[in-house]
Amino acid sequence: MSREEALKIILNTVKPIERTESVGIDEAVNRVLACDVRAELDIPPFDRAAMDGYAVRAEDTFRASQFNPVKLKVVGFLHAGESFKGEIKGGECIRIATGCPIPNGADAVMVEFTEEKDGYVLISRGVYPGENIASRGEDIKRGEIILKKGELLTPAKIGVLAALGYRRISVYQKPHVAVIPTGSEIRDPASPLGEGQIYDVNSYTLTSILLENGALVTRSSIIPDTFDDIISAITRHLDHDLIVFSGGSSVGERDLLVKAIEKMGSLLFHGVQIKPGKPTLFGLVKETPILGMPGYPTSCLSNAYIFLVPAIRKMARLPPKDPRVVKARMGVRVVSASGREQFLTVKIKNGVAYPVFKASGDITSMAKADGYIILPVNLDVIEKGEEVTVTLFD
Repeated sequence: MSREEALKIILNTVKPIERTESVGIDEAVNRVLACDVRAELDIPPFDRAAMDGYAVRAEDTFRASQFNPVKLKVVGFLHAGESFKGEIKGGECIRIATGCPIPNGADAVMVEFTEEKDGYVLISRGVYPGENIASRGEDIKRGEIILKKGELLTPAKIGVLAALGYRRISVYQKPHVAVIPTGSEIRDPASPLGEGQIYDVNSYTLTSILLENGALVTRSSIIPDTFDDIISAITRHLDHDLIVFSGGSSVGERDLLVKAIEKMGSLLFHGVQIKPGKPTLFGLVKETPILGMPGYPTSCLSNAYIFLVPAIRKMARLPPKDPRVVKARMGVRVVSASGREQFLTVKIKNGVAYPVFKASGDITSMAKADGYIILPVNLDVIEKGEEVTVTLFD
């Protein structure tokens, strides 16, 4: 089936996580709120100085001018964290630091057009009541819903929580994903290689993508290409929200996973009209979605961006990823794969896109690429110099 049909089936099957947990606000960035946040206090909690200067009674300054300055007595100095216990009387003022509570009797703050000398301040311009004062509740009013359930917690929103006195907050749990590498020929990078063996690449790239997009990951040990081992691996991981298999390159291993899913549950699709990544499958076993990715590293990684990222972000309640695109000129003539939509990885140099795809088994096809262009099914060729749209990986 087409890429669009396959993705639609996946997104219609996976569900957003309903479980919630309480986390400290220092761990809550990029988590999704599971509750409305209502302000329990005003912000600021008192009228405060918006700048360093002098807290004055505005009426004392109304007649001030350059040629007839008003003289006010400085009766104190408020540092950050302090408050004035008395009341400012007519003819008095207090030197005040930014953020300090406005003393009783004062209703403005000023610093320009002032000159302090011998305990007095000469003021040569008047101020109006409320000038340079941040009023109580000006930013947030008590009782106001300031953050809503389902919002993504950015650093700025973490600051709002801290300002309201929250130490912990309720968020949705991250989806728990099992990544299961299969292939009798693959080995963990820590192991020595025997003849005909290669290191496991896919489980590490898949885990990285999942972690980057809001999931918790259990990376399984490598599963041999046998029917019983695949059945056992599925059974052990059915308590996860999603299971992702990455196949090896053994003949028939894809059929084994198909048969295992058909025996235990339902196969929703097998095979997608794209290159690379045709042997992709998706099924459901006891309400646990299972995504089978191609074994070749480039195919596996490109399909992870196409299918896995949208799925896991829906499950994690994260907003869909909006990829950045740029326009470029094709650096060489490209002949499209017949009958399949093709994802061609490219490197951009001075506004010109050059293909870097080698083969589905070459991970450098992705590592050296800036992004990819999509060649539609009905496209035969892209001529050198033709404008293309490049979707960037970052």
